[in-house]
Amino acid sequence: MDYLYILREALVWTITIFWLYQIMISLCSLVKIKDKPLKVNKNHRFMAIIPAHNEEAVVANLVESLKKQNYDKKLYDIYVIADNCTDNTANVAREAGAIVYERFDETKKTKGYALNWFLKQKMEEEAPYDAFFVFDADNIVHPDFIKNMNKKLCQGEDVVQGYRDIKNPTDSWITAGYAIFYWTMHRFYHLARYNIGLSPLLNGTGFMVKFDVVKPQGWDTVTLTEDIEFSLQRIIKGKRLGWATDAIVYDEQPVGFKQSWSQRSRWTVGHIQCIKEYTKQLAIAAKENKTMMNFDGFLYIIGSIPMFIITLVLLATNFLMYAGSVMTETELFINVLRYLVPTFLLPIVTALIVMVLDRRPIKPMAKGLACYPLFMGSWLLINFKCLFKRETNWEKINHVRNIKIGDVQESSKVEVVEKI
Repeated sequence: MDYLYILREALVWTITIFWLYQIMISLCSLVKIKDKPLKVNKNHRFMAIIPAHNEEAVVANLVESLKKQNYDKKLYDIYVIADNCTDNTANVAREAGAIVYERFDETKKTKGYALNWFLKQKMEEEAPYDAFFVFDADNIVHPDFIKNMNKKLCQGEDVVQGYRDIKNPTDSWITAGYAIFYWTMHRFYHLARYNIGLSPLLNGTGFMVKFDVVKPQGWDTVTLTEDIEFSLQRIIKGKRLGWATDAIVYDEQPVGFKQSWSQRSRWTVGHIQCIKEYTKQLAIAAKENKTMMNFDGFLYIIGSIPMFIITLVLLATNFLMYAGSVMTETELFINVLRYLVPTFLLPIVTALIVMVLDRRPIKPMAKGLACYPLFMGSWLLINFKCLFKRETNWEKINHVRNIKIGDVQESSKVEVVEKI
């Protein structure tokens, strides 16, 4: 059984080194850096693009929040892609003040295909825009979103993720789980990396892309997670993504467990698709470019599902050693606890730290905090399920909460801490 002992030690060191690296990077979120100087000083022209599939209940609220931006209204246009809609989304969006493009293609339903279809038309028109934003139809946008993104563009950033907050964090323990997860990722992953010159990732909505970046190839993604795929494509090319803490977009999250399971399963399948497509390219980029940014991108792609598999193998190794009488029952119990306790306890500790640092009210989130290990634990089950069964068809998440930007601003007691 010596080989099992050697295997176990190798796996333990692999996991330990990986998480020590992540912790060290996370601490960089506490670094205070100076704001970048402006390379140009102008108000750019923007497109706000909203891919929407049967979103008549919420799309008008997003259009309304975009029309109330503290930015010259002549310098941005609001476009809604009514994508394979069978409801009144197109008419509702038009009545709200958006320019609507209707698309019908039952074979290509994901947001990536809709974006590519729309952007190619704008490129053929030689549309006079400097950059575009992408939003989900259920979003509402802070009044300073465009102003703050324009500043990033003036600083020379060409792809920038905004701060994706949650507009319904206290609806259920599920929405609270999403909120805590995003708050943690925003500070300890995205902000930390941006602070030290590594690359954050796109978060699916509320991001800006310089128009020239997608010319002439368009929005060239095919996986279920077009945001991650686009991010990895940029990192492979040695292009760092930007991060804007003060460009805030509010997102609606599923209230029920069933829809959450479906959504997170789709994300996991999309991530597995990206692992298959980009792991080798990221490894080659890290080897050839020899930059920490490329190495960090490679660690990202192997740090979820592959690291999860390594942990499963490690657990199995302990049970095999016990079955072979190499390990006592007490030793097995202690070793299993070493993996399970951090898995279910550390998320609460990390969440509390983030909420204190970002000055978020803890009392309204008490139930969500208590259930957060359950939320994250269910994600481990999703990962396990997706190793063997993957549904690649896109499934719509219903958005029904009629929350306006004024409602969020009035009820929110949150103060997002700036990075500068």
